[in-house]
Amino acid sequence: MTDGAPSTPTTPVRLRDALDAVPAYVAGKPAAAQPGITAYKISSNENPYPPLPSVLDVVREQAGQINRYPDMGVAALTVKLAERLDVPAARIATGPGSVGVLGQIITAFCDPGDEVIFAWRSFEAYPILVALAGANAVQVPLTAEARHDLDAMAEAITDRTKVILVCTPNNPTGPSVRTEELEAFLDRVPEDVLVVLDEAYLEFVTSEEAPDALAIHRARPNVAVLRTFSKAYGLAGLRVGYAVAHEPVAEALRKAAIPFGVNSLAQAAAIASLEAFDELDVRVKELVSERARVVAGLEKQGWDIPDTDANFVWFGVGERTPEFAAACQAAGLTVRPYGTDGVRATIAEREANDRLLEVTAAFLEG
Repeated sequence: MTDGAPSTPTTPVRLRDALDAVPAYVAGKPAAAQPGITAYKISSNENPYPPLPSVLDVVREQAGQINRYPDMGVAALTVKLAERLDVPAARIATGPGSVGVLGQIITAFCDPGDEVIFAWRSFEAYPILVALAGANAVQVPLTAEARHDLDAMAEAITDRTKVILVCTPNNPTGPSVRTEELEAFLDRVPEDVLVVLDEAYLEFVTSEEAPDALAIHRARPNVAVLRTFSKAYGLAGLRVGYAVAHEPVAEALRKAAIPFGVNSLAQAAAIASLEAFDELDVRVKELVSERARVVAGLEKQGWDIPDTDANFVWFGVGERTPEFAAACQAAGLTVRPYGTDGVRATIAEREANDRLLEVTAAFLEG
């Protein structure tokens, strides 16, 4: 080394070649302090409300037992979910967040060289998990309306396709797939290919055209549903999610799970949140109302915003993505930029949303 630059560490141990293809996950950055104003992090789609008091009470009580291992079978939560969703308990598989369960799906289904189809852009953990398995990610571009192009996804299926991921509502753009188009798509998918309906933002959905994923799952043996407690339930810091899949698939996902992946605090909080859903639903409806207010304000300003069924909005600003993100940052808002595709902003506290509308108005004027 002669130019003063740091050297790249080397190791004699042999790492997997697949790691070279793994993209880095970019987490939402914390809000940066700005002089004289409150900074808001609206980059991670977190629920802005604190946990319900009843949920916190349960967590505090459970915290006195963290010297013990959690129930590896997550039995109590599994039974509660089965009752709530009206599905057999044998169809439930849990994990550390829906992304953890998705990792179990990819592990259970994909050998090196197999293919996983998903829209792009969509949830950025998809290509990471696929690459870690040594499988090939088949990314199908979204439509001009930032929606899944299900016809193109069907045409991308080959004899190496093992899994298809349908993120609905789509993260980071917001639209849900429509029931009619999804049913037509599923009719074209071979029965030995698993289709995962990723519903991380289900509770925020208001579109009448959005599918009933559980009904579709019941009718189709190759459809699984993926959900999380991170968003609407406000348990992002505890990491608990689940899949609903037909018994042979759910059993495989449980085999692929890391032991004790759902910790005791997460399980207790998830159960308490299900029991307090009526209270949580009030908060969800308030966020949906705020979303409608923000979208109406943006459209009045002249923005063309994709239909969003989630707790965020998408700005397809293309090459101006860094500029838009910097303008938000200067106003005390940390948003989530995606290369030169666009920016995602979470619906948050009313003050944060008002400030976002101020930034977007100024950005258009500029």
